[in-house]
Amino acid sequence: MPIENYHLLQTLCQIHAPSGNEGAMTSFLLEYIKENAKHWKVQPEVIHGEDFQDCILLKFGKPRTAIFAHIDSIGFTVRYHDQLVPIGGPKAETGYVLVGEDAMGPIRCELVEKEGNLHYRFGRVLERGTDLVFECDFRLTENYVQSCYLDNRLGVFNALKVAETLENGVIAFSCWEEHGGGSVPYLAKHIYEAWGVKQALISDITWVTEGVVHGNGVAISLRDRSIPRKAFVNKICALAEASGIDHQWEVEGSGGSDGKELQSSPYPFDWCFVGAPEDEVHSPDEIVHKHDIDCMIALYKYLMKEL
Repeated sequence: MPIENYHLLQTLCQIHAPSGNEGAMTSFLLEYIKENAKHWKVQPEVIHGEDFQDCILLKFGKPRTAIFAHIDSIGFTVRYHDQLVPIGGPKAETGYVLVGEDAMGPIRCELVEKEGNLHYRFGRVLERGTDLVFECDFRLTENYVQSCYLDNRLGVFNALKVAETLENGVIAFSCWEEHGGGSVPYLAKHIYEAWGVKQALISDITWVTEGVVHGNGVAISLRDRSIPRKAFVNKICALAEASGIDHQWEVEGSGGSDGKELQSSPYPFDWCFVGAPEDEVHSPDEIVHKHDIDCMIALYKYLMKEL
């Protein structure tokens, strides 16, 4: 992928949007869609507003499949004195730089971990309830992309690249995934009741493990903490084999995604998690192989045509 394409990913990684405070990402996406959709193969119907909180739905043509990509990130909430409470499951080590803003102005402070308790070090007391995120240090090498919040800004990036040529489908930008979810049930309701769509791909980022490695292609999750319907996952795997695009099969007993909420919703959604693997998960130094990113985008484009 040309280096200029990573400029969008870098911008996404720099946007302050921890779970519960996704408004800046929503505003960016709406403006990006407004400016760029005229160049896409099909101009989508854009659904957003108070009934969808900070989520966005894009409906292309006559959809059969939906892509879910969560727009929130992990982070921290200021408690009392110098205390912090995690948002989601961030890695926390003394020395990490956190950024944000409260009523008194911009914040750039240091994370301090003391015997399992989280604190910040700054020149003044921060306003209670302020959310903080990792400072973004976006790095490109010959083979890798490294930055905070590739999970899940890379999933959002993938969805936006797929949107450029998508003829039929739905893209759902969801919220709160990193901290328990909550938006997917009402998105699923609208997608199913309005358009009859009941199959989904989860555009998210998974882990590098002993069985899923950098550079071998996008990961197709056969299961994590949740178990999707095998008939649908087998269909995804067969299509991936037919595509000739590099991919890996993942089997885990922990971890979750928007797929868990789809499965527990009252709607008969089939779903499968398909995403590039990363190392240094939930840290300021998440790292993904460029080949796996290319494979993720290519396989999503193929699957959205074939499903």
